[in-house]
Amino acid sequence: MKPIWLVMMVCSLVAGCSGEEHQSMKIWMDGEAKGMQGRIQPLPKLMQFPVVDYDVMALVDPFQAARLDPEKGKKPKEALADRRREPLEAYPLETLKMVGMMMMNGKPVALVQADRTVHQIKAGNYLGQNFGVITKITENDLTLKELVEDANGDWVERFSTMQLQEQETKK
Repeated sequence: MKPIWLVMMVCSLVAGCSGEEHQSMKIWMDGEAKGMQGRIQPLPKLMQFPVVDYDVMALVDPFQAARLDPEKGKKPKEALADRRREPLEAYPLETLKMVGMMMMNGKPVALVQADRTVHQIKAGNYLGQNFGVITKITENDLTLKELVEDANGDWVERFSTMQLQEQETKK
């Protein structure tokens, strides 16, 4: 019996709230809604941009094999070759000095000092820690081709020279 009285009481409260006291607000809202319309501004005019030529010849090719397969371009071919490392490859190039040059069997041989030892080297020998191979020896200098890693992680060739060092004479 209690549930019927409870339902009746809720229904009477809801019916009491739907009176005409809010009718004036509903009329005012309907009047205001009639005049409302969205205001859309017109689209801006499209600007014509100048045509610019795109020259890709000077740019880095993003589809190089070394860029597509990073492991392929990591180490130079000389580093992967099965060759025995030469003694002068253990020294940085800055610590080595060319102290002389001589001819042996008609071919130039450079004399290079590492620490206190003088080594005889010829074209084709390796020198320095950047996989440098000697390409040319003259009376005053030797030229070598090194492989160094650039900022992008690619291996590039760099040519360096080592000048003949004048010996100081002690008095």
